[in-house]
Amino acid sequence: MSHKLISHSPDLKKLRDEGYEIEVKQAHLLVHNIPYVNAEKEIALGILISPLGDLAGDRTARPQDHVIYFTGGHPCDKEGNIIKGIVHSSGRKTLADGIETDHSFSNKPAEGYPDYYEKVTTYIKIISSQAESIDRSATAKTFKVVESNDPEIVFNYLDANSSRAQIGVISEKLQNLKIAIIGLGGTGSYVLDFVAKTPVKEIHLFDQDDFHSHNAFRAPGAASLDTLRESPKKVAYLHGIYSRMRKDIIPHEYHLTSSTLEELSKMSFVFICIDEGEIKKLIIQKLIGVGIPFVDTGIGVNALDGMLTGSVRVTTCTQEKKDHVDKRISFADNGNNDYDKNVQIAEINALNAALAVIKWKKLFGFYHDLGKECHAIYEINTNQLVNDEAIS
Repeated sequence: MSHKLISHSPDLKKLRDEGYEIEVKQAHLLVHNIPYVNAEKEIALGILISPLGDLAGDRTARPQDHVIYFTGGHPCDKEGNIIKGIVHSSGRKTLADGIETDHSFSNKPAEGYPDYYEKVTTYIKIISSQAESIDRSATAKTFKVVESNDPEIVFNYLDANSSRAQIGVISEKLQNLKIAIIGLGGTGSYVLDFVAKTPVKEIHLFDQDDFHSHNAFRAPGAASLDTLRESPKKVAYLHGIYSRMRKDIIPHEYHLTSSTLEELSKMSFVFICIDEGEIKKLIIQKLIGVGIPFVDTGIGVNALDGMLTGSVRVTTCTQEKKDHVDKRISFADNGNNDYDKNVQIAEINALNAALAVIKWKKLFGFYHDLGKECHAIYEINTNQLVNDEAIS
């Protein structure tokens, strides 16, 4: 409820986006780490607390009271004298279970406070300006990481990026999706890196292979020597990393076969990031049969005159456009190019993954899609991106 109330209340959301450490607890708004000057002329930290009063559904209403509470010493000016302009009352007081205060302050505008942003920042300005006059770096805007305990939120901490950019409503278009990534090599691991930072409901990883040193040079991040010595499964290694950030990443330590393809039937979207033609053909036939959209990725790199060249491919299949699949996707095993010899080109894998993820986001309304292309090829040597197979 805390995070939902903050996200749905413009005044609380503005406080959070500006870096204040806010918390909603027992129907009270708490703002932590407020710098103030104590009687010893030292800078200390306190907590401002305001009852939230009646709510307007799942958002805050206009504050009913101009009084605010404070946990800590009484704020003073830089000379150690109590700030008399806000004095109201002092003495230990319990507002709710686990919420205790030492003082209450009163600063009443003629028209009252229109929202909690104005109420809180007004008191912070009065209290913290004295601390800032001693130390200019003293600030209540700490941008501290906010841990998420809301079972409805997939991230382990708050997605401050979407919040600050005010694109939370757009990001929510992805939140109920179940995503499968087949193949967690170079491209697949970058697909995971991008998808893990969206609020999708579940991410399923399918790959049987171990994570070796050559994988470390084609995957995001930096694997340690100790990790490589342990030779973990790719999906286990990546699950361990990205579970630090979010929940519901499900590793499947096996390759998909004809007997396990049914597992894809519960997915909303599938990223295919494998080279093996025979199983890729079965997977695509299955996905088309059950009407699940997917993107197939591909890279072709060859050495020419002592340099590398080649292309990156993203082929998309939806219910509206699927007649191009057989002519655009190769089902031959192990293409004749140097990529299959493990040339370490992480940036090409990352580009392939980025184009695939952008296309997926277009399909689900995150990005505009004027071209509606279902086949795109980027040529390295000409730096050109060619689109084809548009949905008519």
